Amino acid sequence: MNRHKGLEWAKIQAKLEANTGKLWSLNEMERTGGEPDVVGHDKKTGEYIFYDCSAESPKGRRSACYDRAGLESRKEHKPENNAIDMAAAMGIELLTEEQYRELQKLGNFDTKTSSWVKTPSEIRKLGGALCAEFRYGNVFVGHNSAPSYYAARGFRGSLRV
Repeated sequence: MNRHKGLEWAKIQAKLEANTGKLWSLNEMERTGGEPDVVGHDKKTGEYIFYDCSAESPKGRRSACYDRAGLESRKEHKPENNAIDMAAAMGIELLTEEQYRELQKLGNFDTKTSSWVKTPSEIRKLGGALCAEFRYGNVFVGHNSAPSYYAARGFRGSLRV
């Protein structure tokens, strides 16, 4: 309940039932291990905001390069997928660095794993991509080359309904 104080479930449920495509995306978040939860309400748009709230980076979304260009540039040992395409297919967005830091205010996430976060185009153009994790009581945002992938790195998403 600490993630969504002051929000009325009946209103959230009505929004979901009126947006079956978003309900499908929410199910995909759950199916891939994200444990999505409502974390906010945008008063300007009236949208409810869901984030992946699994303790560690969602299991069904790990071992993925950052994006298609990163995946295609790998010469060998290519993973099956990439975070950007997977998120798009699910109808969600990767968390930004700011959103990731907001999530960490709700609990300690990614204490053993890490998650790709939305990378600014200036960094991506140079071949890099950003990832984040929580260690030693702090959020660390780091980088890797976009083609890299690890068994302990996935991605977290957000969905606005």
